[in-house]
Amino acid sequence: MTITAEFGPDDIRMQVEKTGIKGRHLTFIDDFTAKELDNIFKTAVMLEPYWRSRTPLLEGKVLCTQFFQPSTRTRFSHETAMIRLGGHVITESNPMVSSSAAKGESLYDSLRVTSQYADVIVLRHPDENTVDTIEELGSDSSPVISGGYGNITHPTQGLLDMYTAYRALGGDFKKMTVMIATPDLSRARSGQSFGLGLARMGAKLIYSGTRGLETPNTIRNKLKEMNADFKEFNNLTIGQHEQMIADEDVDLVYLPGCSVKKGDPGRDDFLKKMAEYYFTLEGLQEIKKKTGKTVGLMHSLPRNEGEFDFAIDTSEHELYFKQIGFSVPLRMSLLANICGI
Repeated sequence: MTITAEFGPDDIRMQVEKTGIKGRHLTFIDDFTAKELDNIFKTAVMLEPYWRSRTPLLEGKVLCTQFFQPSTRTRFSHETAMIRLGGHVITESNPMVSSSAAKGESLYDSLRVTSQYADVIVLRHPDENTVDTIEELGSDSSPVISGGYGNITHPTQGLLDMYTAYRALGGDFKKMTVMIATPDLSRARSGQSFGLGLARMGAKLIYSGTRGLETPNTIRNKLKEMNADFKEFNNLTIGQHEQMIADEDVDLVYLPGCSVKKGDPGRDDFLKKMAEYYFTLEGLQEIKKKTGKTVGLMHSLPRNEGEFDFAIDTSEHELYFKQIGFSVPLRMSLLANICGI
């Protein structure tokens, strides 16, 4: 260890000041620099002792959650995070029924209005054009954190996935290789956000999908702009997936899950194709015998029967439930850094 001018006791307020993202919207995960991401994770580590208790860093602050699509984990974890930080929450979980959106109010107007009540907003919306609305709002709104827009961006899920990898694998992303595998990369907003964040930090990425449902150009262009180390494969069998994991020294496999609602014809098609992405406990154990490595399995949740072997739940490979525990300190960090303390 080298002694530097910054050496001294940990101070959460100094750490937040160092991160330097107060007042900013979060739309894409690569809105943050590598240094900012690293500081968000360092703040989260400092807040982990309080994820089941309370620290009054945001006393008097108000979070508004506006969700135009269903949510369990994203909404509850942000709301819990604000409460653990000593703040308060106002929420709208069905805006098209019980808010002025049902009367035709535009998203632009809705966010300008709720900004008068809240210090920070977490928004989920099915329309990818939400990105343009946030850009138009600029500083005329409280900071808006994306809880998922359309099919392309879900940055707080990406941050959580990154933080889980950071904690599980020791924090050096440049040494990580991650496979993102799903029949439909075109609608895998959590996987794409995870990938952008990993690329920003210098990790190696392997995408695996099906022909015709590849990574959207918006994401692909961002990866190229970052000179990301990534490959994309299509129509691999489960045997080829397992062989590639061993050959490429993969550390984590990420399954974005099915974002298609029940009743949509695309959902049945997705689940049929899952056979070639169906990772089993036996398969992961075989990879460990070959490589000596315990490959972690991550999933954005919620999950469906047929997506992967639920026997993994009680194994050393399981990370999808463990990461839920990390979701609160990670989002405490995000809220504290964006609100400022």
